[in-house]
Amino acid sequence: MASETAEDNKIGLFPATMMVAGNMMGSGVFMLPANLAAVGSISLIGWLITVAGAVALALVFSRLAALYPAAGGPYAYARKAFGDYMGYQTNLIYWLANVVGNVALATAGLGYLMHFFPALQHPLVFAMAQIAVIWMLTYANILGPKTVGQIQSMTTGLVLIPILGTAILGWFWFDSQTFTAGWNVSGKGSASAVMATLTFTLWAFIGVETASVSAGVVKNPTRNVPIATVSGVLVASVAYVLSSTAIMGMIPNKELITSSAPFADAARIALGSTAANIVAICAAIGCIGSLGGWTLLVGQSAKAAADDGLFPALFSKTNQKGVPSLGLALVAVLMSLQVLATMSPTASEQFGKIASIAVIMTLLPYIYSAVALKVLGYGKMPPRQYGISTIVLLIAAIYCMVALVGSDGAQTRWSLIFVVFTIVFYALALNHKRAVQEEHKLPGGPSPGWVRFVTLSVTIAALALTFWLSVGQIKDLKIHHREPPPVDRPTLDD
Repeated sequence: MASETAEDNKIGLFPATMMVAGNMMGSGVFMLPANLAAVGSISLIGWLITVAGAVALALVFSRLAALYPAAGGPYAYARKAFGDYMGYQTNLIYWLANVVGNVALATAGLGYLMHFFPALQHPLVFAMAQIAVIWMLTYANILGPKTVGQIQSMTTGLVLIPILGTAILGWFWFDSQTFTAGWNVSGKGSASAVMATLTFTLWAFIGVETASVSAGVVKNPTRNVPIATVSGVLVASVAYVLSSTAIMGMIPNKELITSSAPFADAARIALGSTAANIVAICAAIGCIGSLGGWTLLVGQSAKAAADDGLFPALFSKTNQKGVPSLGLALVAVLMSLQVLATMSPTASEQFGKIASIAVIMTLLPYIYSAVALKVLGYGKMPPRQYGISTIVLLIAAIYCMVALVGSDGAQTRWSLIFVVFTIVFYALALNHKRAVQEEHKLPGGPSPGWVRFVTLSVTIAALALTFWLSVGQIKDLKIHHREPPPVDRPTLDD
């Protein structure tokens, strides 16, 4: 009966496509114009490079899904092609990247609500609201993939309103002088400036693998996953380039850099405050709604590895709807701690921090997946198709390498140091896998029923605390940020 219920909760082609598009557009576009403004409108070149790389990645994942339609996405492909260790490393990096990056979704969505709820400008209120949203979408996932698919389909429709509206209508208010005046404000050469944009523009396409990771909850994955992957990327590519470019020609660079809601600001310039309010609401709902799809991915990637004995067993325990609810609750705890650790004075600043780290950690699984196509496709594709696929996977892999080189040096260094340490974690995982095999234990089992009620309780408590803090209870509270404010230092003349 439980398996039938889990099967009934799987999603079809349209929800899968909306999940791919929603996961990319919900996370990728709404805060990016402000972050890219720090480099300048030269980022248009970065967009075009990224679109080529993203389409190549989409073709890689669609082909992999057709060859090997297993749940887990990059983890499943790396393990099949290169063995347990590479699979484990891929899953751990990918899983942590999503745990980190998902916080940026709540950041971006709530940033668009600051206009309606000024109390969100206070870092602690903003943090509590983020925690409430995280647990709310975790609870939605516990209710089943079908629920998440319905939410994603609705919110993606709302996401398209401001993005396509700006992409089509924004050009009537486009000022070429405004666009060229902010062409390159980074202080770097043109090549360096373009390289600096690649990490952020790639963030816009993080999610291209959504359907392949979620293959376990997609009906007829051999057919539906490739179609959903390519369709979602093509829709997003057109919307991204046109809307982002239009905004940079509407809003002066200095104003755009400090904007916490660039699409709403563009709508205000074009059609007034009412339009800006509508855009802000659509953007907020879209970003927050995409968190539901990304939470599903976190659960499915961890479950795939746990089922193979390469991740803690608690992530493979599922409820009656086939959802790894206990693992999702643990992820929500980790994300909540991350929110408190990265509180920043502005939503744009926090988004920038989190997005860059998440992108760096996602690049390696993408590279592994591209190379895995070369391994897994050998002997399973006609020679001509195999040759074309080799060219496509090389484009995808080279693009990811270029984006990695252009990333922040300090963040890249620490991310790669963590990659090296995965060999230590793998030793522990291998002991667990051997114990499972020797004792003939089957991974999985029922998830505790209390997880659902605890998740709902935490959601309600976080919402209540957010409300309590926002009505004047924090006037004299001292908040300490991760980066201390600058202090005046005495000079030699003093």
